[in-house]
Amino acid sequence: MSVYLYRWGKFAFRRKWIVLPAWLALLVLLVGLGSVFGKSTTDDFSMPNLPSDRANEILDKRFPGASAAYEPNAVTGTYVVGAPEGQQLTDPANRAALDAFIAKLGELEIVDHSTPIVNPVQAAEKMGCLDNPDPAKCSGAPLNVLSETAPSTVAVISVPFTIEKVADVTDEDRTAVQAIATDARNAGLTVETSGSIMMKPETPSGKSEAIGFGVALVVMIVAFGALIAAFVPLVTAIIGVGATLSMITLGTSVIEVPSFTTFLALMIGIALSIDYALFIVSRYKHELAVQDSPEEAAGTALGTAGSAVVFAGLTVIIALAGLSIVGVQFMTFMGLGGAIATGFAMLTAITLMPAILGAFGRNLFKPKLPLVAQHDPEDDTAVTNGMRFGRLIGKAPGVAVALCVVLLGALALPAMGLNLGLPGEDSMPKTSTIRKAYELRTQGFGEGSNGVLNVAADLGDVPAEQREAAVEALRAKLTSYPDMDYVTAPQWSEDGQGVLLNGVPKSGPNNQATKDLVREARQAEGELKAQYGMEYGITGTTAIYADMDHVLLSKIVPYLAIVAGAAFILLILVFRSILVPLTAALGFLLSVAATFGATVLIFQEGKLGLVDDPHPLVSFMPIMLIGLVFGLAMDYQVFLVTRIREEFVHGKSAKESMVSGYHHGARVVTSAAIIMISVFGSFMLEDDVTTKSFGFALAVGVLLDAFIVRMVLMPALLVLMGKWSWWIPKWLDRILPEIDIEGSKLHELRQRADDTGKEPVGVS
Repeated sequence: MSVYLYRWGKFAFRRKWIVLPAWLALLVLLVGLGSVFGKSTTDDFSMPNLPSDRANEILDKRFPGASAAYEPNAVTGTYVVGAPEGQQLTDPANRAALDAFIAKLGELEIVDHSTPIVNPVQAAEKMGCLDNPDPAKCSGAPLNVLSETAPSTVAVISVPFTIEKVADVTDEDRTAVQAIATDARNAGLTVETSGSIMMKPETPSGKSEAIGFGVALVVMIVAFGALIAAFVPLVTAIIGVGATLSMITLGTSVIEVPSFTTFLALMIGIALSIDYALFIVSRYKHELAVQDSPEEAAGTALGTAGSAVVFAGLTVIIALAGLSIVGVQFMTFMGLGGAIATGFAMLTAITLMPAILGAFGRNLFKPKLPLVAQHDPEDDTAVTNGMRFGRLIGKAPGVAVALCVVLLGALALPAMGLNLGLPGEDSMPKTSTIRKAYELRTQGFGEGSNGVLNVAADLGDVPAEQREAAVEALRAKLTSYPDMDYVTAPQWSEDGQGVLLNGVPKSGPNNQATKDLVREARQAEGELKAQYGMEYGITGTTAIYADMDHVLLSKIVPYLAIVAGAAFILLILVFRSILVPLTAALGFLLSVAATFGATVLIFQEGKLGLVDDPHPLVSFMPIMLIGLVFGLAMDYQVFLVTRIREEFVHGKSAKESMVSGYHHGARVVTSAAIIMISVFGSFMLEDDVTTKSFGFALAVGVLLDAFIVRMVLMPALLVLMGKWSWWIPKWLDRILPEIDIEGSKLHELRQRADDTGKEPVGVS
């Protein structure tokens, strides 16, 4: 591979005015196609074959069309109305304002007028719930008539819409839904809106990307000591990310793409594009000092550092594309989006970068900045900070290993309390109308009212005379659970063979107690079926999310095993060793566990005050994090340890080779890791809580894996294991294919050329 990349590097360097316009044309084409054919992303986190599907089947059988309300793409809308402080909605003035508001809803074109909108006060009157309300009859009323602390102060109005899919909702629709309540608000009522009608797909704000690019520029100025060289990786990053986002946008024309795919692709694309370009430019800087021409330096840089970039990029692509084995569609799409970003980061580094090097030649590192321009870290006569730190590790490798394990183990402990959830109304920004509606509804009806459990029962096999008793038994069973607040009166189907009950938990939708309640309530079916012949299922957003959390949580260990196993096999191929891949995989597991623990500590438990609104971690984060940290861990493992192995093969002792390899590789790995941490960490400035937590987790994952595992733990273990680090059974060594990451074949060919005075075939 190194030979082919060497040849391409020289070709692109010479034919720069062909390669550069070709890339520009490709970018313009992709951007144009994306802008013309692209559609909006969605927040569809659906999964097939969930336990909640059974309830939907019963609904469709006994209440035809009722399950449509629980489809992921269904357009739902709810107004939560609050009375002025110290007043009630039943007061004459407030009641008149509420009547006028409902009348105006009837004028809204996107409202389905075939279904009447229920006035909550009139409904409560009709149910006899305003005077001496009966809990058995008034539970679930749209007016909080049973609240002792705030009676009749909050009402819920469900509104049907004619829009078929969430993806079809426009900004004008959302504005109209909000504006319709202006008169009611002017009359003193508080009116907030929730439901999928108000769920606008999040788009990057741009400030995170700007900060990431800014920090990357500063780091590269320090690393290269020159302004032009520092800007070059940013150019490849902009082109790579632009192509990635255009590809994803173009994909929305044929499939529904989850909105978070864009954020994930941005994080990965910016970080990896800059990192991969940094590795190649750093090597080019060194080769300029030792090669006969800039063209030869570019070819050699691509044949060596470029080979490592290809391997590192492929590992990230495999890890992300491998998310498809989890069997969850939205995760597959997000993984593919990240894989596309990685692919463009790799392609720009190995195809566009040598052409840019050709455009600047030796001028890439001119003029030098005297305050930051440093000597070449490849110079063996210089004593660098990397060499000093490597010597420190070599003096006490056992202590270094112990400190790393203790630190990572301590950070991993909070992961034992990991609680997962999917983005819901409670995770929206506090300033949003959706979050305000959630809080207002909680104030009036309790937090569980935001996560109603819809229980659909099929009484087809229950004798007619026992059906009411069966339903009462079901309702009594559901009510008996300590975490159930109340269960509404049954709604019977027209044929009398189906019934719908709404169970309101005491805790919120993403609370673990609510998820446990869903599981316990389902387990009671066997007893009731044996007694009455009744079958039932539980659906609704809360139940569906609980099912998805369970599925995703159950996939973590298998996926972790697959990724760790893949790391072990890949590193055997690269390092031709058993112990190095084994310790690398174990180090990866340690860094992932510690990353989980740190993220739980900050975002779930709210420690250190970094977030003022702690929530369960988003359900798909653990698996996505495993895939990403795996890929990034392999990047740093390859770039640092391959150089250590090269020094060992050339005759140095285990300790000497570690120090020498550290001297050559630590600076570029440190720079790359700082850039990666800055890019990921900057996404904590976004409003979306999922993006915040992902940015934090990825930044911490890189911090722990790069600086603790790859730059302390692994070098210390290499010293402790000595020559056994590179041991491999002879039979295995014979059957393994040769993977030339460090360009050894290129060096052999170049050496032969030096000996004969001719450039060997295949290199020119």
